[in-house]
Amino acid sequence: MDTIRVAILGASGYTGAELLRLLVRHPRVRIVALTADRKAGEGIETVFPQFLGYDLPKLVTIKEVDFSGVDAVFCALPHGTTQEVIAGLPTHLKVIDLSADFRLTSLEDYAKWYGHEHRAPELQKEAVYGLTEVYRDQVKQARLVANPGCYPTSAQLPLIPLLQAGQIDPDDIVIDAKSGVSGAGRAAKEGSLFCEVTEGVHAYGVASHRHGPEIEQILSEATGQPIMVNFTPHLMPMSRGMLSSIYVKLKDGATAEDLRATLVKRYADEAFVKVVPQGVSPQTRHVRGTNLAHIGVFADRLKGRAMLFCTIDNLMKGASGQAVQNFNVMYGIPETVGLDQLAMFP
Repeated sequence: MDTIRVAILGASGYTGAELLRLLVRHPRVRIVALTADRKAGEGIETVFPQFLGYDLPKLVTIKEVDFSGVDAVFCALPHGTTQEVIAGLPTHLKVIDLSADFRLTSLEDYAKWYGHEHRAPELQKEAVYGLTEVYRDQVKQARLVANPGCYPTSAQLPLIPLLQAGQIDPDDIVIDAKSGVSGAGRAAKEGSLFCEVTEGVHAYGVASHRHGPEIEQILSEATGQPIMVNFTPHLMPMSRGMLSSIYVKLKDGATAEDLRATLVKRYADEAFVKVVPQGVSPQTRHVRGTNLAHIGVFADRLKGRAMLFCTIDNLMKGASGQAVQNFNVMYGIPETVGLDQLAMFP
């Protein structure tokens, strides 16, 4: 088997560390470059001591990387910085971008939601949205994959099959989502301090979170009609995990049992998306550290309505795990390679 030489740009953040945790055990991968501008010159074990004893390259700046010796790049850089970096990379590289820089296909929408003009519009046309279970065929042929956001992943996986089946009203979707603090990244922020987060829950980005238009874009593409959703994220006092509670109106006599049957059929052959038994409510701790998405379906007490619940690990299926899944698809490797692991519980 050929070895694939991989660089991780932004290896000192949470998603970078999670990529490294997965890729050091991937049988087809050799990690040849790790970048972190502020930590350049240090060993990765000084930033993340869990990597002590692994033979890994020292952290360097992006300018110091010799990309002629690299086959694939994972970009785990902050939003807004990745466009110019990727635009400057050699075109022989396959790229999986974990930022939001290439997720929105409309340049106008990007400018509206991210506050500046897109700096690599030609690359935007090339990017493939990397919700693997939906866009697998496109990912296979892609050079640049825009890895989905964590909230969109947990919302789109249960909603897309039901919208395509015409079983729920596209004009009446409420997404109440909750995430662990690692979703805010590793940079020091007052709102992420222990005393600011612990022993409380709060909504944020109310009616203005950037994942809203991302969710709507993919749901609209999947159905061929414009869709808007009511989406509100909440911050939970836990390090990782995500739960999306989704409230929908049933259509054409459909029942909650019909919704569940549609999801079971759609994901029957998927390694990472599981519909839990009837009456079971998915829990974040049951997917912790895995690339799994667990989906549950319940009938609402309100006639003609149903509730969907989807749990993922925001750093795994919501970021680095799905990125490795897409990497596997791009190289024709079985999707579970490097990702086949049980949840860390308790």
